[in-house]
Amino acid sequence: MNIKITGTGLYLPPDVETSKEIAPLIGRSENWILETSGVAERRISKIDVDQMGAIAGKKALGDSGQPDLIINASGVPKQTIPDTSTFFQKEMGFEGIPSFSIHSTCLSFITAFHIASTLITSKVYKRVLIISSDRGTRGRNFHEPESASLLGDGAAAVVLEPSLESEKSELLYFHMNTWPNGATLTEVRGGGTNKHPQDKNTTNEDNLFSMDGPRIYKIARKHVYKMMLKTLKKTGLKKEDIHWIIPHQASGKAVEAYVSAGGFDKHRVINIVSKYGNCVAASVPMALAIAVQDGRIQRGDYALLIGTGAGLSAACALIRY
Repeated sequence: MNIKITGTGLYLPPDVETSKEIAPLIGRSENWILETSGVAERRISKIDVDQMGAIAGKKALGDSGQPDLIINASGVPKQTIPDTSTFFQKEMGFEGIPSFSIHSTCLSFITAFHIASTLITSKVYKRVLIISSDRGTRGRNFHEPESASLLGDGAAAVVLEPSLESEKSELLYFHMNTWPNGATLTEVRGGGTNKHPQDKNTTNEDNLFSMDGPRIYKIARKHVYKMMLKTLKKTGLKKEDIHWIIPHQASGKAVEAYVSAGGFDKHRVINIVSKYGNCVAASVPMALAIAVQDGRIQRGDYALLIGTGAGLSAACALIRY
């Protein structure tokens, strides 16, 4: 699909929480956190996801004017109804722009990127704004030390438009699989009909993030490795042709797995988890935007966006920036 990223935007909350600061809250040492999660610090936002996302969205748009479509690609909504994209539009001061969510937990940005590209290619829209904004720290369960030490806050946005025939920018390949037998490995049980707030059996912990990290890592590593091999086979590229791997920043070990399992040079893997933690769906576009803005990713570079999400799902999108 002949699409081009024409703008990127970031919102990185100014308040930093170190692993030394969170250690007494979860009953673990700073060294345990660093060894288990690989997160040295994370950002804590004092503003909500709609304001965070609107800041990132405005930066991505720059002076290019309003988008034709706004897609919310976040892991957790501002509220159940209305859709979070509505709040993004309100905060950005727009009106009348079609807005909706594409939700696949931590993979929301990757799946939204694919769907937005399809809509652009079919000439339904010309300029699509994708926003991922997550406050992972709001749902931390301090009785689950591993997951609580992972989560952080952040937002990122990209603008997608058609690329010209003379340009190399494109989406070359997309693939996704879901294995529902892993549905209970990563959960927020509350908030829906299963554990409704009015249900007397719903507990506070049902509304917090729960994850079996070791089991997910064991299953996901295998699936992601196969997905990387399939991507190379389908596109005819070699791993040396891929300039950048941009993974979901699930944990330090998960990001490092793309080096060991895939055989990629560690300098080609965009790794921001130590500094920002796991920012849920915002992790991938944050890593992408940071690498674009600091000059690492250049026009014509091949970048593989890849990761896993609750479900259990795995997805990837190979783009030429």
